[in-house]
Amino acid sequence: MSSNLSAAPESLSPWPAPRARGPLDVTVHVPASKSLTNRYLVLAALADGPCRLRKPLRSRDSDLMIEALRALGAHIQEQPSEDGQGQDLLVTPLDRTAARDAVSVDCGLAGTVMRFVPPLAAILAADVSFDGDPAARVRPMGPVVTALKELGVEIDGDNRGMLPFTVHATGTVSGGHLVVDASGSSQFISALLLVGAFFDEGLHLEHRGAPVPSLDHIRMTVETLRQHGVQVDDSVPGHWRVSPGTVRAFDVLVERDLSNAGPFLAAALAAGGTVRIPDWPAVTTQVGARWPEILTSMGATTHFDAGVLTVNGDGPIRGITLADASELAPTVAALAALSDEESRLTGIAHLRGHETDRLAALVTEINALGGDAEEFPDGILIRRPVAHGGVFHSYEDHRMATAGAVIGLALDDVSIEDIATTSKTMPDFPQMWQELAATGGA
Repeated sequence: MSSNLSAAPESLSPWPAPRARGPLDVTVHVPASKSLTNRYLVLAALADGPCRLRKPLRSRDSDLMIEALRALGAHIQEQPSEDGQGQDLLVTPLDRTAARDAVSVDCGLAGTVMRFVPPLAAILAADVSFDGDPAARVRPMGPVVTALKELGVEIDGDNRGMLPFTVHATGTVSGGHLVVDASGSSQFISALLLVGAFFDEGLHLEHRGAPVPSLDHIRMTVETLRQHGVQVDDSVPGHWRVSPGTVRAFDVLVERDLSNAGPFLAAALAAGGTVRIPDWPAVTTQVGARWPEILTSMGATTHFDAGVLTVNGDGPIRGITLADASELAPTVAALAALSDEESRLTGIAHLRGHETDRLAALVTEINALGGDAEEFPDGILIRRPVAHGGVFHSYEDHRMATAGAVIGLALDDVSIEDIATTSKTMPDFPQMWQELAATGGA
């Protein structure tokens, strides 16, 4: 197991995961995408005019990004949305020429903050220090730090390639050809692409190493840049060329978070019944677009009509062999842990470097509830379903907490240690989950 896998303090009171007492019948409105919200925030801070994000995610991760950009000098104002059903953010971009005092950025446990903001700091004239939660200090950062150093940016730290460190920037980065190993996280590529247009020579980014995981997230970054006027050529696999330019000001309604929709959709299989998610995009770059395919393979029926995705689960959960499920893997593993059939999830070695070592954590928690799961270099194998209740530890990882909640729908006496960690991307999750479970047998 990874050295960053450790259970949270026992002082945290376990949250009793509600058991569904019958088939569900529920419509769930999920919040906006974290991945898109934080990409839009970075681009808005660099845009050529004021921007509006309509109904973005408000969670710990997005709030950390907002505060990081404010610390760098962007003005971000909260305003009620036009329909009164949410909140918008009005962003006045950074003045890149302004003099700045030394700045400190709290990354919390947000990968998008710790990886996206240092390259942004590099194109400002500032000394910017980065640190975060204790668990953030073991998350891989080396490729971003190394890349910035190779671009001529001075960085002070302890040479571990991890937090904490300080970026000493002059406001000018030459850019050009840069080779990185992004086999540990797609965010290493996205972080540099987001600011590449502001390098003097643009950026030719080349990946060398094992395959890049979560390519869907890089496609999301590329499409988001193109939508706002940045020229990106990704026609050659493993190469991304960003032309020098600007980001056009924009006004955007942020898509709902399809990854966060996953546990709710999975509930239809875990408990039986029907779950509907409104505002599901017909076309999207989010990895959560794979949910209909995945859930159908595991025994559900799915239907998409007029922007609503409906999932029905009325039979046994089938095992699955699935490659590169990325951030969807914990929810898929939770369903697999309720199936009598074997499941194998591959292509997810990079999940060892997320909020916790997710592979070790999933295997540990499934086995603790009487299941039979095994970790291997590239993923996990689940042979036998969970058999009894117990405490499902979250390891300060929101997707571990929601995976435990999925199991708890079908198994008595499951409790989640530190359910509050779901505030990272979905602050209302505990209440939403209680309401979902309450529809069972109603």
